[in-house]
This record gives sequence, C-alpha cells and structure tokens, in this order.
Amino acid sequence: MAWFVYLIECRDGSIYTGIAVDVSARYAAHLSGKGARYTRSHPPRRLLAAIEYADRSAASKAEYRIKRLSPRDKRELGRRHPAR
Repeated sequence: MAWFVYLIECRDGSIYTGIAVDVSARYAAHLSGKGARYTRSHPPRRLLAAIEYADRSAASKAEYRIKRLSPRDKRELGRRHPAR
C-alpha cells in the first residue's frame, strides 16, 4: 500500500507536513477542523504537494526530513510535486 507525504499551505502562510494513505480524505479532515491540532488553529488554504512512497516507514522518514526544510524549500518541493 502506498503512503504519501503531503504539504498544506495554511492561510497564515505557514506550511503543514503530514503523511497519509488517502490524501484527499485527510485534506478534507483538515478542512473540516478534524485534522491535526495545528491546522485547527492555522486553517488550510490549499493542498500544496503530495509525494508517494512505497510504505509507511519511507513516508515517515521523508516527513521528518521535509519538516526540517525551510518554508522556501518546502514551496519549491511543492512546485516539483504538485498535488493532483
């Protein structure tokens, strides 16, 4: 089963990074206020990127690396891997 790292641009310009199997469903949860605590206080503006990985372990490791990037680098990653 494929896992995805996804990036959400929030209304305040911050970028949230998470992992999920079904990115569309997870994004809908964030939009409805039932996602992560962070996106409840920083509402989503748009889904910036979704990057596929072979398994949860690979996605988790990538999420950790991506969270350490600057917002500028995360936006660049979003340009290279736009959400569909």
